[in-house]
Amino acid sequence: MGYIGVLLLLGLVIALCLFVNRLGDKFKIPSLLLFIGLGLLFGVIFRLTDLGNFTEYNLGNVVCSICLVFVIFFGGFGTNFKAAKPVLKQSIVLSLLGTLFTGLLTGLIVYGIFYILPFGKLTILEAFLIGGVISSTDAASVFDILRRRKLNLKYNTASMLEVESGSNDPMSYLLTVVFVSLLSVQYGLVDNNYTWYEIILMFISQIGFGILSGAIFGLGGAFILKRFSFSSSHGATLFILSLGLISYAIPSILPGLLMGNGYLGCYIAGLILGNSKIPDKRDSVRFFDTLTSVSQMIIFFLLGLLATPEWLISLKTLIPAILIFIALTLIVRPLTVFGLLSPFRSKINQMTLVSFGGLRGVASIVFATYAISTLGSENLPYDIFSIVFVIVICSLVLQGSLLPMTSKKLKMISPFENVLRTFNDYSDEKDISFVRLDITSDHAWCNKKIKDCVTPKDFLIVLIRHEGKFTVPNGNSIIQENDSLICCAPSFNYDQEGLDLKEVNIFKNSPYADKRLYECKLPKGELIVIIKRDGATIVPNGMSKIKENDTLVTLKIDNIEENNQED
Repeated sequence: MGYIGVLLLLGLVIALCLFVNRLGDKFKIPSLLLFIGLGLLFGVIFRLTDLGNFTEYNLGNVVCSICLVFVIFFGGFGTNFKAAKPVLKQSIVLSLLGTLFTGLLTGLIVYGIFYILPFGKLTILEAFLIGGVISSTDAASVFDILRRRKLNLKYNTASMLEVESGSNDPMSYLLTVVFVSLLSVQYGLVDNNYTWYEIILMFISQIGFGILSGAIFGLGGAFILKRFSFSSSHGATLFILSLGLISYAIPSILPGLLMGNGYLGCYIAGLILGNSKIPDKRDSVRFFDTLTSVSQMIIFFLLGLLATPEWLISLKTLIPAILIFIALTLIVRPLTVFGLLSPFRSKINQMTLVSFGGLRGVASIVFATYAISTLGSENLPYDIFSIVFVIVICSLVLQGSLLPMTSKKLKMISPFENVLRTFNDYSDEKDISFVRLDITSDHAWCNKKIKDCVTPKDFLIVLIRHEGKFTVPNGNSIIQENDSLICCAPSFNYDQEGLDLKEVNIFKNSPYADKRLYECKLPKGELIVIIKRDGATIVPNGMSKIKENDTLVTLKIDNIEENNQED
C-alpha cells in the first residue's frame, strides 16, 4: 500500500470514527469501545482481501505512544485544579500508592491463576509484568463517561476519578519499564543484572526527573506565555503543544538508570499550564480537546487492528483474562481503594463507586505493545496483548455501561454538583459567560428591585455582593449603591463572527507605553477592550493610561464600518 493508500485509509478511518462516535451518543455505548470494534472490522477485511494480519507491534507502539502523550498532556491541561483541590490528597494517594499496590497485588493473583490453569506457568516477574501493565485506570474512558452521561457525583467524586485516572498512567508505565528491564535480563536480551539498589534508583529517577521536567517546562512555559506575544493568533497554542512534547521527550532520553518518566513529565507540565493564567487558553483547550479526540480514535482503532479475533476467542486467552478481570474488579481494586481512602474518612458509597469506576483502557494496551516490542513476542510465554485487550474490553463493556446505574443505586448523584466544572473548558461547554457589574449612585438599577430592572433576554443576575457578602437574589431583592452584581449571559463566539481577540504585552519601549487611550494610533478595525494590570482587569475609556507591564486585550474587526454619525 503506497502513501496515497495510507492517506485514503487514514481519512476514511477518521470519518468513520466520527460517525461511530454519534452512534455512541445515541445508544449510550462507550464510543472508545466502538472504535476498537471498527479496528477489528478492518482487520477482518484485511485478511479477507489477502492483505494479511496487521502485527506491526513496533509501529503500533510508536504511533500509540505519541498519541498517548497528547491524551495524558490534555488530562493535565484540562484538569481544573480548584475543583480538584478538596480531594487532591486522596487522588494523589490513589494515583501513586493505589497504582503500585494494584500492580503488585494483581501480579500475585496472576501468578496464582497461571499456576492453577493448564496453560503453562509463569515466573513471578512475568506475572508482575501483567499486573504493572493493567494497574492504571484509563483517563479517556472515565472522561468519556463522566461527560457524556453528565454524572454529577457527590463529594467531589468526579474530580477524584478524573485526577486519579489522569495521573496514574505514569506509575503504571514505571512498573512496566521496571519489569520489562528485569525480564530483559532474565531472557538474556541484555547483560546487565540489576541490583536492588539499581531498581530503587530506577524508581526514584523515573519519578524525580519526570516531575522535574514537567515543573520546569510547565512553569517556564507559563512565564514566557505571560510576557511574550506571538505574531500568530494560534502561536500560544502551538507553543503549548511544543512544551507538551518536550516535557515528555527530555526525561525519556536521559541515559541508563537516570531516565525519567516522560508521561509523568508531560502530565505535570499540562497541569501547570492548564491552571495558569495564560493568553488564548480557550483556543488552546478547544485545540487539545480535538487533538485528544483524534488521538483516542487512532489509538483504539489501531489497537483493534492489532488484535486477532482468533487469539481473542481462544480459551488460552479468554479464561485467564476473564479471571484476572474479575479478581481486579472485585478484589484488588476494592481492597486498594478502601484501604487507602478509609483514613480520609470517605463515605462507604463513595469508596464503593470509586472502586467500581476504575476502568481499564488505552494506556494498558499501549504499555502491552511496548512490552512486546521490547521483549519480543517469541520470548514471552503468553500473549500479553490479547490478555490485556480482553480485560480492557470487559472493563469498558461492564463497568463503563453500568457506571451510571451504579451511581444511582449508591445514591451518589447530586442535584447540586456539575461534573463539567471539573474540566478547564467548563465555560466553553456551557456556552455562557459571567460578568461583574458595579453599581454606582447614578446607575439606572440603583435602589430598584430586580423585578423592576429592564434586562436583556437571557441575562440573569445570579449573585449580589453587598458589603463583602454574597447573597442569591430573587425578584424582590433591592440593588443598592456600591453593590457588585454577578451576571451571566450567552457567550459571544467571536471566532464564528470573523473577529480576532488577542493580547499585547506592554514593555518599556512599546509605542503605547505611558499614553492615554485616545492618544494611541491603533490599526484600522482594532479596539482595546480590556487592560490587565497587576492581576486586575480594567475596562478602559479614552482617558485610561497604559502603563509598562500592562497586557492589552484587543479586538480586531476585519469588516468594520465607519461611524459617520455626529455626536
